[in-house]
Amino acid sequence: MKLNAGRTLMGLLFIIVLAGCGRGETNQLVEGKVNVVTSFYPIYEFASAIGGENANVINLLPTGVEPHEWTPRSNDIITASKAQLFFYNGAGLEGWVPNFLKGLSQDSKVKTVEVSKGIALIEAEEGADGHDHGAEADSNSNEPEAHETDPHTWISPKSAMQIAKNIKDSYVQADPAHTADYESRYEKLADQLKQLDAKFTSELSKTNKKEIVVSHQAFGYLCRDYGLTQHAIMGLSPDAEPRAQDIIELTKVVKQENIKYIFFEELVSDKLARTLAGETGVQTLVLNPVEGLTKQEEQNKDNYFTLMEKNLQNLILALQ
Repeated sequence: MKLNAGRTLMGLLFIIVLAGCGRGETNQLVEGKVNVVTSFYPIYEFASAIGGENANVINLLPTGVEPHEWTPRSNDIITASKAQLFFYNGAGLEGWVPNFLKGLSQDSKVKTVEVSKGIALIEAEEGADGHDHGAEADSNSNEPEAHETDPHTWISPKSAMQIAKNIKDSYVQADPAHTADYESRYEKLADQLKQLDAKFTSELSKTNKKEIVVSHQAFGYLCRDYGLTQHAIMGLSPDAEPRAQDIIELTKVVKQENIKYIFFEELVSDKLARTLAGETGVQTLVLNPVEGLTKQEEQNKDNYFTLMEKNLQNLILALQ
């Protein structure tokens, strides 16, 4: 009886969602193509580039929304249930995924792919308050420490190459008839990422400074791969509030390292970054974690590569 009731409830949800889908929404499945659902923007961009005309890619995360605290709706589950592939980052970014996968319909054939697989993940040291202490954690502190996986893999072009490969391999398995097409488009994307990687390596190796202060701890992979150190105001999640002593320590870092810019992000509040900049007499700059596009960036037709190029230029300016 419980099983039948559950199916009835799902059926009612299905009817309700279908009734609400006639308002020009773009989350529509397309017959004759590989239907792909992605969890947030960078994966959507790579999946679209590799899938090309053979794929219909639907991104769950709306424009202008920060991904850490977002959760899917019931119609997102229904869409994913009917798709062939579901790509998500993993590494702890999308806390909603386990329940989301449990909610998929019993007859769903969707293959779920954690696209960060194969990347050497960073275990960030966190204090009892949840605030990042990163590479500069005090080894003499008696404060208990826990380790939390840094999920921000895509922000390094080196890691992004592995993500792109995982996406390509999944397409080939799902639709072997178009293997040559997926391989060709993947090679083009991989070449772009290699060029971006080479530019980051070359330009950042020339900078005098190697320390950056950022609003949230989203740049661990970028720093690891290009020889930088991040000092974060907030932890792995942008809503992790810092303690007063953390701000005091960061003020010391800014002065000791002669830091001229505090980096903030456009999808989260810049209040703490601007406060710290005001207290230390320095300026602010954007360092974009490319977690999603703002409406303005979408209108400007920005993408992963244009945003990463802007990041590089801002890093070069800040590290002079």
